[in-house]
Amino acid sequence: MTENLKVRINDKHYNISIEARMLLCDLLRDELNLTGTHIGCSYGVCGACTVIVDGEPVRSCLTLAIQTHGSSVKTVEGLVDEGTFSHLKKAFHEEHGLQCGFCTPGLMCSLSVALTRDDMCSDSGLDAVIDGHLCRCTGYVNIRRAAKKAAKNFQGD
Repeated sequence: MTENLKVRINDKHYNISIEARMLLCDLLRDELNLTGTHIGCSYGVCGACTVIVDGEPVRSCLTLAIQTHGSSVKTVEGLVDEGTFSHLKKAFHEEHGLQCGFCTPGLMCSLSVALTRDDMCSDSGLDAVIDGHLCRCTGYVNIRRAAKKAAKNFQGD
């Protein structure tokens, strides 16, 4: 069974016919070639598939694409022009906040939302943002350092 989906993804409007059971991560990766959204566990545990739907971080492996009908979706590719992303990118580079990079797109989506809400002003706030994003390479020390640096630099603007 197909459904008509009207959605804005990375500021581009789409009106497409999709299978009703299609997951958002599959739409993004397989149909729209937005491969920055990674699929890790397929159970919503690892956070690699996190995207932003109507301003909220969402696990795209648990979200049916049709659930975004009428919504605005932002992937890591869509963050490139955002002010938050430049701070995150610089801080992650300077603080060695990534290694293999598999978890990074999902983290960037969650952290970019948190930056605009001051959710990273405290250690507990930062922990709440990073919680649910599994990284097997860094041990989170450099990720936390980079996130704190990005928050400090973003607030200084």
